[in-house]
Amino acid sequence: MFAALLLPAAAWAKDPVYTTYFSNVAVGGYDVTTYFSAAKPAKGKKSFSAEYMGADWHFSSAENRDKFAAAPQQYAPQYGGYCAWAVAQGDTASGDPLLWTLHDGKLYLNYNKKINDRWRADMQNLIAAGDQNWPAVLD
Repeated sequence: MFAALLLPAAAWAKDPVYTTYFSNVAVGGYDVTTYFSAAKPAKGKKSFSAEYMGADWHFSSAENRDKFAAAPQQYAPQYGGYCAWAVAQGDTASGDPLLWTLHDGKLYLNYNKKINDRWRADMQNLIAAGDQNWPAVLD
């Protein structure tokens, strides 16, 4: 029974948005609108939060929260914030909010630097595979 508690959060993954096992906050608490407007992520605040797809999303301002609330699918990372490369492989892994790519107006997160480099090297094919695998990888 206790061994199950040592499994990575992705092993428990059934939710459409990646959050850690002990938190319901999406994208590690980063403000997803800032990836698009500031070209880099900014940490959000609990005082500016919204609920979307069963997760709590934090924002750096009320204005950003309201932008997200008006069009969450425009800002939320693809594949629920799970590692885009892993989804393309037919699996799930945690997405690191500091290892990200914007492509064709969409946000993708990756597990680590090595995976992020592999993702960027073959992004078009990996997006096609990820789109085909999502959301079945959650089953």
